[in-house]
Amino acid sequence: MAETTATVKPTTSVQAKKSSNIISLIAPILCLIAGYCIWRFGLGAGSNFGVGSENGGFWPERHDPKSALSKMYLGGIIVPVLIGTFLTMLTFVIERFITISKANGTGNNADFIRKVQYQLANKNVDAALAECDKQKGSVGNVMKAGLHRYKEMISNTELSTDQKVMAIQKEVEEATSLELPMLEKNLVFLSTIATLATLIGLLGTVMGMIRAFAGLGEDSGGANSAAQLSIGISEALYNTALGIGTSAFAIMFYNIFTTKIDGITYGIDESGFTLTQTFASLYK
Repeated sequence: MAETTATVKPTTSVQAKKSSNIISLIAPILCLIAGYCIWRFGLGAGSNFGVGSENGGFWPERHDPKSALSKMYLGGIIVPVLIGTFLTMLTFVIERFITISKANGTGNNADFIRKVQYQLANKNVDAALAECDKQKGSVGNVMKAGLHRYKEMISNTELSTDQKVMAIQKEVEEATSLELPMLEKNLVFLSTIATLATLIGLLGTVMGMIRAFAGLGEDSGGANSAAQLSIGISEALYNTALGIGTSAFAIMFYNIFTTKIDGITYGIDESGFTLTQTFASLYK
């Protein structure tokens, strides 16, 4: 006599989210273009300098800046790259802030899980699902997917309790595998900028120092040479300041976002544990 064993159905109620990552392709290019426009037509406007010439095409010659901001123009062609890098960092900070804020849901995740536990203890799965609809967010989405399978398993007579628990756990894991990539997407840009901005700033500083010492070698005017050298070094250090500043902001926001994501991940893990443990204790 053939022996048959009930198995968990491979189907899942979890649907893959369709999302476009076009922002990660377009944003850096647009930000670099914007950085050049700010540097060339904003900081480098002729009205910001006492002496200047429109010769030089994309990098016109300017002298005698009238403000501290206009001095940044004299930092060289690396400055617009650094401005573009800062704008790129700012773009991804705003994008991640919006995404993670939505993922947090409309209320405290710990309170939400306690409400679901209360409803499940009273065997009111529909009320627990209603709590998920109120909460939304990543924890709510994972809990909702698990609750749908939870509800199916209550009326299932083919599987053992352990198999039902495994089915619920699998549903939670599949929902989690779709939520976490959405939270971590584009964080790699912030971590890359945190390192790259400092190196670009140092490159601009080195290039500025080369120009400053080259000018010193051409001028044998003594005191005038020392003054020109100090000006050149000051202009070169704008690159370092921009690079370090951009890197510092990128590191700060990267750590903020990863901390928030860790909190959401903990809530997701707790929600899965709640479902499996509650089911195992109520439906033995």
